[in-house]
Amino acid sequence: MGGFFGVVSKNDCVLDLYFGVDYHSHLGTKKGGLAVYGENGFQRSIHNIENSPFRTKFEKEIDNFTGKLGIGCISDYEAQPLLVNSHLGSFAITTVGRINNLEELKEKCFRSGTSHFLEMSGGEINPTELVVSLINQKKTIEEGLEHAQNEIDGSMSMLVLTKDGIYCSRDKYGRTPVVVAQKEDSTCVSFESSAFLNLGYHHYKDLGPGEIAFITHDSYHQLKTAGNKMKMCAFLWVYYGYPTSEYEGKNVEMVRNRCGQLLAKRDKTDVDVVAGVPDSGIASAIGYANERKMFYGRPFIKYTPTWPRSFMPSNQLERKKIAKMKLIPVHEMIQNKKLLLIDDSIVRGTQLGSTSQFLYDSGAKEVHVRPACPPIMYGCKFLNFSRTSSVKELITRRMIMKLEGKEEIDEETLKRYSNPDTDEYKAMVEEIRKASGFTSLDFVRLDELIKAIGIRPCDLCTYCWDGKE
Repeated sequence: MGGFFGVVSKNDCVLDLYFGVDYHSHLGTKKGGLAVYGENGFQRSIHNIENSPFRTKFEKEIDNFTGKLGIGCISDYEAQPLLVNSHLGSFAITTVGRINNLEELKEKCFRSGTSHFLEMSGGEINPTELVVSLINQKKTIEEGLEHAQNEIDGSMSMLVLTKDGIYCSRDKYGRTPVVVAQKEDSTCVSFESSAFLNLGYHHYKDLGPGEIAFITHDSYHQLKTAGNKMKMCAFLWVYYGYPTSEYEGKNVEMVRNRCGQLLAKRDKTDVDVVAGVPDSGIASAIGYANERKMFYGRPFIKYTPTWPRSFMPSNQLERKKIAKMKLIPVHEMIQNKKLLLIDDSIVRGTQLGSTSQFLYDSGAKEVHVRPACPPIMYGCKFLNFSRTSSVKELITRRMIMKLEGKEEIDEETLKRYSNPDTDEYKAMVEEIRKASGFTSLDFVRLDELIKAIGIRPCDLCTYCWDGKE
């Protein structure tokens, strides 16, 4: 995934930019970058943040940054922002999204005059530089942004910093958020709506799908109106979004709380303790416990001072090791107890299975698991939200292949397994339960998740659960 933040101010913007970007640190752990425009032109810095937080890499450096305009990002993949000098002038650019037709667009760029790409990420073309090449095919930045949106298969939200202001462009179908906020002498633009609250900004507007705008320190100019079709990523509410953020006016914490409530309304399991897997399972567990008037507790505590987020390392053994090392048991709350555990989701099934075994080893009598979203059946092809390199790594697909006795599963079969009212779905869930060692397993249904979010189903992307684009 990734996130970005930009500021245009009447005064120096560096501290607002620094803290605004830092508030996106939950969205990635690979790269962090800042670009500022001031009297001496553009300044830029990019650091690897895999082994230390964004703040510690930039806190000394920002004393040497000056400027009234700036953009920055947290990225899990490419180094950015990029500095560009072209026929459109000098600018800096940062992006959030995914390009599925990168090779096709690369060849188009070569045919239209691009001779080479300089920025490489993991041995591949930096997607942000490819976006730059698409923008530069047009006569203005505005036309270039619209052109890039039309050419890209996937999604791409962008910020372009010029000496006069910042261009903001939300991806064509609004899969990721772009929010504008203002205070007396400044305007900011952000992925997360919670990133600007402590900086004194107040929400001004959410860009609509495909909308393009230009912001200065005291104004918002719409350059392209929003499209009619939106497909906001529902998984942002489930997992990636910070609890204090809102997307389309719906707060993340409250959506997760409602997911737990809806789960509890149809669950009669007798347990001693309801617990949430830190951090994104906690709100759903509180909602569940409140609805059923059960004891909510923390039978294990996550040790956060030194351990990074466990899903990020590319090596599965490292992910598993970190996930185990982070959890420290509270034996008095576990021994001889029947526990109900709520996590945000099950993807590969390795971590939650290890967590349940950890609880059994610590003396738990039963471990009932209730993921706060439906079973993930498809790998995301619109955003880089998952490190799963193959759909066959998904625990759902592995269990379906086992039940069907073959590796290749057609779409009609997948539809049956993703429908919670079918026998196939029940058989798949039972196989996941047995493979993971849970006492019982039940998922939030897709209709429940949509109800918890509270916006029109047609405005949500639910592809990872139902395969519908």
